Amino acid sequence: MSLESVKAFFAAHAPDVAVIELAASTATVTLAAEAHGVEPGRIAKTLSLRLGDDVALLVTRGDVRLDNQKFKAQFKAKAKMLDFAEVEAETGHPVGGVCPFGLSKPLRVYCDVSLKDFDEVLPAAGAINAAVRLTPERLAALAGAEWVDVTRRADAP
Repeated sequence: MSLESVKAFFAAHAPDVAVIELAASTATVTLAAEAHGVEPGRIAKTLSLRLGDDVALLVTRGDVRLDNQKFKAQFKAKAKMLDFAEVEAETGHPVGGVCPFGLSKPLRVYCDVSLKDFDEVLPAAGAINAAVRLTPERLAALAGAEWVDVTRRADAP
């Protein structure tokens, strides 16, 4: 159902974007990068977060971490990830397939500026073996996302 909602989203809003389905799992950044033959940073991971009473999605490049200070300055709250069981209930997508498209209900979506390091990124597409290829700008536009700066390189102190 989740994959189908993403396919329906792209059919309605961006019919030129193909949903890529693979036989192998792409549920983690490492698996996705290997399966698509790209560097891990090009995988656009979607984090499901609780911001006060609301749920929001944050899309970042695959090889960054949340920067707690930047996050708190941006959102006036500490970063709190949804529980594994909450993710599908809130997004309509399974863990490993979460993306900002074809959601089961409207959620606020944020894209981290780290995505702009690439001309093309690959977010999941509603299943643990599906993705799409888009420019970061198109990803944000289709998701109705706001740009934020809340991450740091994983190797940074």
